[in-house]
Amino acid sequence: MSKKQYTAVFHPEPEAGGYSVFFPDLPGCYTQGDTLDEAISMAEDALGLYLYTLKVDKKPFPPATDPADIKTSGRDFTTLIAWDEAAYLRRVDSRSVKKTLTIPAWMDTLARERNINFSQLLQNAIRRECGIST
Repeated sequence: MSKKQYTAVFHPEPEAGGYSVFFPDLPGCYTQGDTLDEAISMAEDALGLYLYTLKVDKKPFPPATDPADIKTSGRDFTTLIAWDEAAYLRRVDSRSVKKTLTIPAWMDTLARERNINFSQLLQNAIRRECGIST
């Protein structure tokens, strides 16, 4: 799973209030928020959607510009926004999918005698195998 950081430029909107936000390295990736906290949250969502769409479409992620090289004017400012693919997917795609598996009959008997929840067991094993903390 990917982890990336991109610089977002925040532009205060004195008349309307809040902030508009764009990512110089990601064409068309814009958002806004009525407060700074909301603008940051919206920037995280916009970045997640943009990068996940690139991944699904099998397109490369654009290189991230060094934040020191991004010039702002007036009251604009920059901050790094992080994207963790695993965390993003846990938040936006928690739907269940059915999987079929095969185990020896004796294991099935033993597991049923112990009231083992196969779905929970498999989820825990996948988390452990992939190094995902809950």
